[in-house]
Amino acid sequence: MFDYIKGIITRVDANYVVLESNNIGYQIKTPNPFIYKLHEERIIYIHTYLRENIFDLYGFKSIKERSLFLNLISVKGLGPKTALAILASSEPEEVIQAINEQNVKFLQKFPGIGPKVSHQIILDLMGKLVPTTNAIDPKLETVYEALKSLGYQNREINQIHQELQDNKDLPIEDLIKLALRKLKVFK
Repeated sequence: MFDYIKGIITRVDANYVVLESNNIGYQIKTPNPFIYKLHEERIIYIHTYLRENIFDLYGFKSIKERSLFLNLISVKGLGPKTALAILASSEPEEVIQAINEQNVKFLQKFPGIGPKVSHQIILDLMGKLVPTTNAIDPKLETVYEALKSLGYQNREINQIHQELQDNKDLPIEDLIKLALRKLKVFK
């Protein structure tokens, strides 16, 4: 299994790029091939997709994007082409927020996502996806880790995310106390 491939972009197509590394050209399907420029050196994070007669490489600009792709294709009824369409049309943070807020309309705007699949995405992924660390203040990340160590689930922590965000100037100890008070309200 590949984690990433570093090489030179030698072709940009509507559905894929070709990344040359060590004299081998890898055809990699990406959400947005046109973000890559010809002859530029890039690292593309890879997911190898194997099925009966299919051997495809899917590539992503970040580990965060690849992680969301893997979560999306784990949903019953959602394949890699649809997951790529979702990632091509929005940022991972927007998708995670829509799932955690149960925003069915947001999910249904993507091609191939109807009412049944959008509800399945929410059912399978709600609470499992948290905002990524590069979007979270380091102080808030410490608070989240403390709450997780106390046994709170991601879905519970997501319910108080905005409250903590609004009070992030408080010391960590006070943020933890605030979080614990708020979490008791939800139980």
